[in-house]
Amino acid sequence: MTTASPILPVGLVTPRPAAASWGLVPASLLSGSAVLLFPVRMPLPGYAVVAVALGVAWLLDRRGRTMGLARDLLLVAVGMVIVSTISVRANIEWGNFFLIGFVLAAAVTVPYVVTRFVFGERVIRFPWRGGWPWSRWKWGYLLLILGLAWLILPFYFITSVYHNWPHVTEPTQVARLFVGVNAVGTWDELFFVCTVFVLFKRHFPVWQANLLQAIVFVSFLWELGYQAWGPLLTIPFALLQGYTFSRTRSLTFVLTVHLIFDAVVFLVIVHAHNPGWLPVFLL
Repeated sequence: MTTASPILPVGLVTPRPAAASWGLVPASLLSGSAVLLFPVRMPLPGYAVVAVALGVAWLLDRRGRTMGLARDLLLVAVGMVIVSTISVRANIEWGNFFLIGFVLAAAVTVPYVVTRFVFGERVIRFPWRGGWPWSRWKWGYLLLILGLAWLILPFYFITSVYHNWPHVTEPTQVARLFVGVNAVGTWDELFFVCTVFVLFKRHFPVWQANLLQAIVFVSFLWELGYQAWGPLLTIPFALLQGYTFSRTRSLTFVLTVHLIFDAVVFLVIVHAHNPGWLPVFLL
């Protein structure tokens, strides 16, 4: 005697990640398009790759090899395309300051609104729960991030890329840089982890989804200014953020990690342009 499976509403059907899936082909194409859209700044070839990725995902869904993959990749693609409409190179002039803020906000808001109110799903969430009290490993991890950032970031920025960030000397410039660094760091977690990573994780194991989101994350950071040997820092950071979120389920914690890192970034940039202001680094 067989028992009928319950019929779930469409909005509640959740794909089961598989260790090996045809869906990796369009997902990899979509993640790879970020290299064209951000560091290389070749939007037309990048959009062509995005279109191919979505087309392949649609065919796989039609043939039953994947389930809902095209829909979720479309949400990722929408956010990526929105961001690609502007340059995200560090620029804190007033006009660009507000333009970047508007575009980045739209890149998070549009996929969220579509998945919530068009598709009727709650896959994109922003779990602010802190998980208090934090365990010893969490506090230790925060201290480790702070220590590594203090040791590594001054050498990285001062010897290679601090000129990619604005030369700040006036108080209003310093304030805008501080707001901008923290705002972009917050957006990174809302988009790359809570949106891109979560959507990929519906279809692939955590490690595969993490690699896919890291490609997009690191491509964005390259255009932002983390160039030269920056990927040696940003790739592990992107992977650790995805892994930490999958383990803690806490946006509060991963955001705290990111903002600690970005606080040191801000101080290093100010120090690099004004060496006598903040004598707290070894360089």
